Amino acid sequence: MQTYSRRPNKNQQFSEEANKIHKEAAYNPNYLRILQSEARVDELDSALVRMLQEDGRRTNRDMAQALRIAPSTCLERIRSLRERGILTGFHAEADLTAIGRGLQAVIAVRVRPPTRAVIEAFQTFLEQMPEVISLFVLTGNDDFLVHVAVRDTDHLHAVVLDKLTKRPELADVRTSVVYGHMRKKVIGPA
Repeated sequence: MQTYSRRPNKNQQFSEEANKIHKEAAYNPNYLRILQSEARVDELDSALVRMLQEDGRRTNRDMAQALRIAPSTCLERIRSLRERGILTGFHAEADLTAIGRGLQAVIAVRVRPPTRAVIEAFQTFLEQMPEVISLFVLTGNDDFLVHVAVRDTDHLHAVVLDKLTKRPELADVRTSVVYGHMRKKVIGPA
């Protein structure tokens, strides 16, 4: 009697793929969102995202003409990118020196005890500080990297001593003055 190896049917193959996705999503909560975004961003979507990152005020007609598509197609694609959460907003950049915040610093902060409640409360506190322009929640030796923009060194000193060190959960703080800052304006898909 001859035996045949059984090939998995389509349902079994789908089930294996679903299990793989489920396992990956358990390790990374954003995995499903990333997977959905990657699957739905084609070359046209990528070009539109790039163009809007370069100049968020560029007109629909100008982008459609540059990409050789109908303005209605361009408008619908941009609307779709916003609805899917790929385009999350449009903003204006300000010259920090011109608005009186010519000195930037990065402040490394460690809090104790490192519990969810303490970290979330401290993050809320930092988000409400007008000097904070960006905030990173970390693993490792530090819990936060806080990017601040202030008037001068006296203002920076006041932020560290009068605001941060008054917090009871603060265990350690280290401040580094920023000589220069570069941020990529156009970030393409991975």
